Amino acid sequence: MRRTIFNEDHEAFRQTVRDFIAKEVVPFFPEWEAAGQVPRDLYRKLGELGIFGIEVPEEFGGAGIESAKYETVLAEEQARVAVTFGTAGLHTGLCLGYLKRYATKEQMHRWMPGFMSGEEMYAIAMTEPGTGSDLAGMTTRAELSEDGTHYVLNGAKTFITGGVLADRVLVVCRTSPAPAENRRVGLTILNVDAKAEGFAVGRKLEKIGMRTSDTAELSFTDVEVPVEDVLGEEGKAFFYLADNLVKERLYIGTLAAANAWAAIDFAKEYTRQRLVFGKPVASFQNTKFVLAECAAEAEALQAFTDRSIELYDAGELTAADAAKLKLFGTEVSGRIIDKCLQLHGGYGYMLEYPIARLYADARVSRIYGGTNEVQKTVIAKDLGL
Repeated sequence: MRRTIFNEDHEAFRQTVRDFIAKEVVPFFPEWEAAGQVPRDLYRKLGELGIFGIEVPEEFGGAGIESAKYETVLAEEQARVAVTFGTAGLHTGLCLGYLKRYATKEQMHRWMPGFMSGEEMYAIAMTEPGTGSDLAGMTTRAELSEDGTHYVLNGAKTFITGGVLADRVLVVCRTSPAPAENRRVGLTILNVDAKAEGFAVGRKLEKIGMRTSDTAELSFTDVEVPVEDVLGEEGKAFFYLADNLVKERLYIGTLAAANAWAAIDFAKEYTRQRLVFGKPVASFQNTKFVLAECAAEAEALQAFTDRSIELYDAGELTAADAAKLKLFGTEVSGRIIDKCLQLHGGYGYMLEYPIARLYADARVSRIYGGTNEVQKTVIAKDLGL
């Protein structure tokens, strides 16, 4: 089915990204997977390529493009060869949204140069041991100093994507007790310098997939954070988080569609080459029928995704819309990838084949960004249930 969301500029960008991946990523990706993270130099190269400044307003040195389409191209090109840019997607796809919406002009002028160059990579720290999706239940605290110049941050976070290599972390913490009638009040976002005394990176967590995307435990012991580094208004972080989840869930849905098509391509290539009983696996009716099913589902997901991107660019994608895309996209993608791995037989379970990496990487998409059970709750509420 012909897609209509991209123009010549997007396709020129796609070719640039494809060339960059072929030269700077594919040859080294196995080493990065073994190391459990990408090298810092990759982020600087992405900065030089202009990737991190696409959606940054021109006033602060960026291209000022308000669109999710370039991010979609990036997702599709990485999925195409089953590689990732580490946590670069989180840096721009999630953290930038908070900075653009809630940072002051002074903060943006101060933070954007390092953000765009890749010299200062960002992570966001929400999840805590024992809280999971219950963000209102977090216990990490920050108290304002007596002279009012800084906050003193104490607590711990876990499952923090990019936490190992992050230079600055958007830490969500409690700055005032939660009223009994509304636990969501009293949370604040602090932009914390990872070099600050008392900031510690704990274990680098070992995951079954997303091996080049470092994930860590973080702890804060009397970390002093200047009041100039408070993001947005004190006490309103919960509402900021809910607002920005639309973009995050759109990206997850977009990546799910890209992964689904990549899995189909990997399966087509493999089954054409693999011989069984002297015939290509692709020649058997079961193979044709399985791939036909996958293609039909992938087309439906792609149409849903492209429409969601258009709505987002128009400022019309709702929280319920994004939840539907995230739920539908990750479930459909998971089914397709599983079927395509099955067509590889035993080789599909070997990490030397991209379908195996795709299978392991995609599983977490039903968990992060709010579990799919949470998405069902959001959708049900929108239905008035």
